[in-house]
Amino acid sequence: MDNLFSGLIASKTRIKLLIRFFFNPKTQSYLRGLAKEFNVSTNAVREELNQLTKTKLLTSQKIGRQVIYKANQDHPLFPELKSMVSKVIGIDLVVDGIVNRLGELEKAYLIDDYAEGKDTGVIDLLLVGNIDQYHLNDLSRKTERYIKRKIRSLVLTRDEYNNLQSNIKHRPRVLIWEAKQE
Repeated sequence: MDNLFSGLIASKTRIKLLIRFFFNPKTQSYLRGLAKEFNVSTNAVREELNQLTKTKLLTSQKIGRQVIYKANQDHPLFPELKSMVSKVIGIDLVVDGIVNRLGELEKAYLIDDYAEGKDTGVIDLLLVGNIDQYHLNDLSRKTERYIKRKIRSLVLTRDEYNNLQSNIKHRPRVLIWEAKQE
C-alpha cells in the first residue's frame, strides 16, 4: 500500500477503510464483512471503525444484530477526503489522461471492485460512445504507468449500453464523467 496515505496514516486498515467508504460514499459495510475482505481480525477493524465513528467521519446504524457503517457526507472534511481518496486510487489521472481525450465519449463509469471502494489493482471502466480503440489502448497504457494499476475497458455504443441495461444495473458502478449536454 505504497501511496499518499501511507505517509500520513500508519494504520493500513484505516487506509483501506477510508478508501472503501470515501471513494463511493453510497458504500455500506459491516464489521465482519470488512474483516473478511481486508483479511484482518475483527478487533483490528473494530478499533479503526470506532475511531472513525468517534471523529464522525463515519456514521453507524444498527440493523438487527449488525451495525452498518458508511461515510458521513455531512462531515466538513468529506469533500476533501473524497478528493484525496480519488487521487490515491488514481481516478483523477484516469479522467485527465484517458476520459477527457477520447473525443466522442458520452459517459464513463467505474464498475465492479473500485466502484465498491475496493483497491484491487485493476480499474474496470465502462465507456459509452464512439471511441477509437487504438487511441484508448495507447492512453490506457500511458496512464497505467503513472497510477501503477491496470486499466480494463469495456466500450459500448449508446444503443449497446441501452440494450444491456438489465445486465449492467446489478453491477456496482459510479459515474465518473459525462459529456456536457448542449
